[in-house]
Amino acid sequence: MDEAEIEKRFTYHPPQAAQIPRFAMLRATGRLMAEEIVKHTPPSREQSLALTALEECVMWANAAIARNE
Repeated sequence: MDEAEIEKRFTYHPPQAAQIPRFAMLRATGRLMAEEIVKHTPPSREQSLALTALEECVMWANAAIARNE
């Protein structure tokens, strides 16, 4: 990994105005999916893992926007 990639990964990327609605849409969609997971699955380790994976998915999608635009 070169210095530029380290800089990109470990620098704060303030949101640009055009990105904000997209961040919000991804979070809202993730929340809807989380609500469905909780509604349709029993409380369990597997449910917790599904929710964690979903949270990671939303975070990485938002990071893709923040880091690469």
